[in-house]
Amino acid sequence: MPVKVIRSAKRKRTVAARLNGGVLEVRIPGWMSKGEEADAVADMLSRVAKRTTTQHTSDEQLATRAHQLNAKYLENRAKLGSIRWVSNQNTRWGSTSLATGDIRISDRLQKVPDYVLDSVIIHELTHTFIPGHPKEFWQWADRAPKAERAKGYLEAFARFGHAEEAD
Repeated sequence: MPVKVIRSAKRKRTVAARLNGGVLEVRIPGWMSKGEEADAVADMLSRVAKRTTTQHTSDEQLATRAHQLNAKYLENRAKLGSIRWVSNQNTRWGSTSLATGDIRISDRLQKVPDYVLDSVIIHELTHTFIPGHPKEFWQWADRAPKAERAKGYLEAFARFGHAEEAD
């Protein structure tokens, strides 16, 4: 989710946030350091995520979702071998084995909004029939609902917090 930080000299101690047109506006005191700002933004993202997420817990749910997304957005072009959550991906959201069609999704995404998880799944499914990231790849991967918004959310999520902090 895109974040806009608004500093205020009048605001003395409190931090507030609201969604405005899909952008999380975080209002903070003007005196806060960059580190305190990052903590405040992470906290607000966490609070919003709690209100707007579905927890995706099982590999079976993940597989069902992947098959639905493949049919709906990718014309069943993806050749899915298997899909499961993994806990050893700390720098990637997902990965795909081109040889087998096996997809691994970082368990850090178990509590993100549905549209974000869907975007990552569609991205990885697209890799099963288009390796790399050429123009054609993005024409398929960006069919995900709210694809650009999901990219912004993941960018902020990577920068300001992890799913386990959203509890």
